[in-house]
Amino acid sequence: MLDLLRLTAVGAVILYHYGFWGTASHGVQKVALPNLAPVAQYGFLGVPVFFAISGFVIAYSAEGRTPVGFAIARFSRIYPTFVICMTLTFLTTLLLGHTYFHVTWGQWLANLFIAAPMLGQPYVDDAYWSLVIEVVFYAWVALFLAWGIFPRRIDTIILAWIAITFANELTLDVPLFEKLFMADDSGFFAVGLLIYEHYRGRRDTRLYSLLTLAMGTATFQAVHKLERLGVHTHGSFDPRVVTVICIVSLGIVFAATRIKSVPLPDSVVRAVGGITYPLYLLHLQLGYVLLLLMTPTPGALSTALVVSGMIVLAWFVWRFLEGPTHYLVRNKLTMLASRHGWPSRLGNALLTDG
Repeated sequence: MLDLLRLTAVGAVILYHYGFWGTASHGVQKVALPNLAPVAQYGFLGVPVFFAISGFVIAYSAEGRTPVGFAIARFSRIYPTFVICMTLTFLTTLLLGHTYFHVTWGQWLANLFIAAPMLGQPYVDDAYWSLVIEVVFYAWVALFLAWGIFPRRIDTIILAWIAITFANELTLDVPLFEKLFMADDSGFFAVGLLIYEHYRGRRDTRLYSLLTLAMGTATFQAVHKLERLGVHTHGSFDPRVVTVICIVSLGIVFAATRIKSVPLPDSVVRAVGGITYPLYLLHLQLGYVLLLLMTPTPGALSTALVVSGMIVLAWFVWRFLEGPTHYLVRNKLTMLASRHGWPSRLGNALLTDG
């Protein structure tokens, strides 16, 4: 069920980018499908909802793993696919996007480190900013695993995290804190972590209190972003709509973890889950290049064709490229760690990572 929700979240982001945000930062028309703009403008919430799902999934992934095993699992899962999709986007932009877009080999090299702006280069695709936040979250989880406090001290971690978030958002406003502690999105990750606690069978009053606090924090953060988002997009957002979307979406994520199966073939569910990540990485910059190559004034048909093409390409990456590279990287790193006496699983130094 969570795979379907992840695809829905990515679909909301695609709707936002093609129905509202468009290619505003590149001097061409801002809205590809203006009739969808009043709805599409709220699609930006697909990213923080994805963060909530990620909180659940990462807690699940970390269970039973050592810090090394967790790091190997996360790196092998996200990095090979990122390099494949980033390189596809770069080469297409380099060869076909020169009218509206410009990339350099130095930019490609910096993007290999994911956080390209830290090396003085822009992202090859603006959507990569959220991947940096994900990596920071993974780093914190790995660190807490190394300290032996995750998930044993999850309540303390979340309370401290939310306290730092409000301190920074309301008083300190330190950019480093915002990046280091994910102060714009911490509530969504915290919701996901607490939903996993509930999934494991926890039912105490403290859990429900923390979950309420985390959902309130997430909603506050989403509304707090609207001022900056309005300046960036020249749009007008209703905070009441954002509040309702956040609460309902997070409630759906919670409910989805209670559903054991869906009335769809396993192959379809696997494909839906498989294409989500490459589709997110490919849809924006690569899609814009192809869209503007087709026509300088995108319409419904050209936009639908490009989005459909991105879905097919994402399926191809998942089906033929992601699996082999993931298993190759995972197995090589697991063997290397084993040689140095670093087990991937708790209690078994020789067990390979799953």
